[in-house]
Amino acid sequence: MKQLTIGHLSERAGVATSAIRFYESRGLVQSVRTTGNQRRYTASTLRRLAFIRSAQTVGLTLEEIGEALATLPENRTPTKADWTRLSRLWRERLDEQIERIERLRDKLDSCIGCGCLSLKTCALSNPHDEVAPRGPGAVFLEPTPHQ
Repeated sequence: MKQLTIGHLSERAGVATSAIRFYESRGLVQSVRTTGNQRRYTASTLRRLAFIRSAQTVGLTLEEIGEALATLPENRTPTKADWTRLSRLWRERLDEQIERIERLRDKLDSCIGCGCLSLKTCALSNPHDEVAPRGPGAVFLEPTPHQ
C-alpha cells in the first residue's frame, strides 16, 4: 500500500500541513511513523480530509466531525455505503441550517429578528421585547423547538 508524505498529502488534498497535523492531534486522521520519525499517510486519508473540509464548509464542528469519523471502520478503507450512512446522520442538522439561511434571506431586507427594537417593524414582530427570554442574538432565525 502506497503511503503519502505529509507534503504530498497536503498538495493532493489542498490542505496546509499544519492543518493536517492539527487534525491528527484531534484524532481525525492517522499516520504511521517511519524509522526516521516522519509521518506517512494512506491514500484513504485524502477522503477523510475531503470529508472534513466539506463538513466544515456546512458548519459542522470538529467535535461532530470526529464523532462521525469514529464510526468508520478502522480495519478497511471506508466504502461509498459507509460515507452515505455517515452523511445521513447530518441530514436533519443540515435541513435546519438551510431553513435558518432561508429565514435570514427572507427577513434580511426588513428585520433579522434580533430583538433590538431599533426598527419600526420590531414593534410588530417583537412588541415589548417579548422574545428576550429566548436568549441573545437573532432568535427569530433559530429553528423553532420541535414539540
